[in-house]
Amino acid sequence: MSAARSPDAWLVGIDIGAGSLKTMVVGSDGRIGGSASADLLTSSPHPRFSEQDPAHWWEALCATVPRALAQAGIGADAVAGVSFSAGAHTPVLEDGQGRILRPAILWSDQRSGNQARALRERAWDRIRALAYNAPSATWTMPQLRWVFEHEPEVARATRRVYVAKDWLRSRLTGGWETDRTEAVGTMLFDVEGDRWSEELCGLIDWDVGTLPPIVSPAAVVGAVTAQAAAQCGLRAGTPVVCGTSDTSIETFGAGSIRPGDGTVKLATAATFSVVADRPKVHATLINYPLVVPGLWYTITGTNSCASAHRWLRDRFFLAPGGDGAAAFAEMDRLASETPAGSEGLLFHPYLQGERAPHWDPLLRADFVGLTFAHGRGHLVRSLYEGIAFSLRDILEIFRARDLLPASARLIGGGARSATWRQIIADTLALPIVQPLVTDASFGAALVAGIGTGVFADAQTAVRACVREGPLVEPRAPHTRHYEDLFGLYRESAAGLRAVHHALSALPGAPS
Repeated sequence: MSAARSPDAWLVGIDIGAGSLKTMVVGSDGRIGGSASADLLTSSPHPRFSEQDPAHWWEALCATVPRALAQAGIGADAVAGVSFSAGAHTPVLEDGQGRILRPAILWSDQRSGNQARALRERAWDRIRALAYNAPSATWTMPQLRWVFEHEPEVARATRRVYVAKDWLRSRLTGGWETDRTEAVGTMLFDVEGDRWSEELCGLIDWDVGTLPPIVSPAAVVGAVTAQAAAQCGLRAGTPVVCGTSDTSIETFGAGSIRPGDGTVKLATAATFSVVADRPKVHATLINYPLVVPGLWYTITGTNSCASAHRWLRDRFFLAPGGDGAAAFAEMDRLASETPAGSEGLLFHPYLQGERAPHWDPLLRADFVGLTFAHGRGHLVRSLYEGIAFSLRDILEIFRARDLLPASARLIGGGARSATWRQIIADTLALPIVQPLVTDASFGAALVAGIGTGVFADAQTAVRACVREGPLVEPRAPHTRHYEDLFGLYRESAAGLRAVHHALSALPGAPS
């Protein structure tokens, strides 16, 4: 038997996730040569705060790149290009000497809820007309307004605003750029005018001159400097490609590159996106340009998915010093042995407020319908089902906007569970396609290949590299049962809204 042929080129993708940074080495044939990850610490110094220290991202990059290259069995000279992704909206603020002024505020942070409400009340229609999206605490615009109001010395000292993946990439090149997807994600970009908006910046009293130049996601923006190479293990002179936000890069990397393609992500948050040939501006939907030129993806999501799964494990299934992976496996086994519908137990996954369709940071999670007959398996399965129902809530928004996909590609860590995959298919009544590799770092590597000419375009990259597992078809009896339960899920969520708001107003309650 002859040895497997080596890929024509090796590409490196680096993704900043909510809990870890991952580096992946990918061949031009889609082969995964190596990967490595490093944990990232999220701090919550006050209720509803979520922050990270950008310096830790750089430390994680320097730790993971050499390990991934070693696993691939290649030297730094074999890397044709490197690119990046990260969660959108996350601002990194630097002063004129390049010093970080404060921790990065993550997309999951809810501190700027009051600022978002004030922006909606003051200029809802104008913001949507220019930015194509509606303010919530997730976006950079209200986050920067919070900084202006609560940390005015930081706002005054800021000379450069980065988003997460751009700041990390700048450690390699010394450059200062972003792409249009990330620009849209700040809510400070005039989409139709294709430029930063003085008007939108004026609404939060922010200097438009602190915002970076804009390039395409596949643009080569520089090369690895000698100083960076000495720290991270890449070769000096290696081309560096801009990259884009994780949802755009994951949608592309999963193979969703045609209008009507749907993608569901089960990660820290759960998201649902549909590719279209133009944005679908709506109060509860988010629109971003896709990596593929000329296409957009419309996306929205539920705040808590894998984070809720981990919460349940850590609080109820993991003994002190226990094996976290083994606990997850046991939870999945229990869920698979529990009947569909969890014998009348419902879960609303609003552990950190909720995005679509409620856009309400004061909502709380709950189990509804508990009896003495329910056990640990019911808790796990109802959590799987509750997150699936929250995605079904989103599907109804898409349906009303003529964005109903024929199928959905399932990505994210939760997609590894066969039980959860089937629940998603049954609840959404959609066939589920599972790409064999779903990491954002994989998609980032493909973007590096487009930018450096390894692939002619996005379509060529997907044809060469994206592989799919067996199709998961919805089962009619379970779909009918979940249809009935979905009505109760919505009815109970509406009935408890006022209670959640009252609980949040109690002295000492998280706000």
